[in-house]
Amino acid sequence: MLLHVENVLTPDQVAHAREALAAQAWVDGRVTAGEQSALAKRNLQVPEDAPAARELGEMILTALGRNPQFVSAALPLRVFPPLFNRYDEGMAFDTHVDNAIRFAGPVRFRTDLSATLFLTDPGDYDGGELIVEDAYGEHAIKLAAGDMILYPATSLHRVAPITRGSRWAAFFWAQSMVRADAQRSLLYDLDNAIQAMSVKVGQGDPAVVSLTGTYNNLLRMWADV
Repeated sequence: MLLHVENVLTPDQVAHAREALAAQAWVDGRVTAGEQSALAKRNLQVPEDAPAARELGEMILTALGRNPQFVSAALPLRVFPPLFNRYDEGMAFDTHVDNAIRFAGPVRFRTDLSATLFLTDPGDYDGGELIVEDAYGEHAIKLAAGDMILYPATSLHRVAPITRGSRWAAFFWAQSMVRADAQRSLLYDLDNAIQAMSVKVGQGDPAVVSLTGTYNNLLRMWADV
């Protein structure tokens, strides 16, 4: 499932993030890449232990916890602390797959889902599309500042070269309570159907109660917690 989550951050939060990041000392982005990914990666990052990165990461995690679309789609068990990258003119990230396991201190994460939260408006740069491959082909993604794309971490993906301007973003991974993408997609669609039906007929309607029971039974069966 490839999902566009709108307005994760408000315009004021985006402005605050950009102001904080502008004051940071950016380093070679290969510091967080695996051995193979490092060969394909040409960008800059804020060190993950920088106080500003931690503060902005907490802001994003708080926003995600309050975002019903993200919670419904990801069913997150753990979310890796967000990192921050920057692509200037001539920079890119060639085709790769994200590492299956990430470490945040002593905590290990299985990377079921990858996320990119855009912090630069698309009119401020050329190129820089996140290109994700799936069974239906390639999807070129370039979202408004404050919006996020969520996709399976098993996907081949790349960042197209920047030809003008600079593209800033937060990126991170989530370990889901439901490991399989197909099962998460079914649960997300079912949850959306329940919410839409609840608005029309009320939460106490027998059909809504029945669908909710089906959702919970599937989640019990598929949850990996």
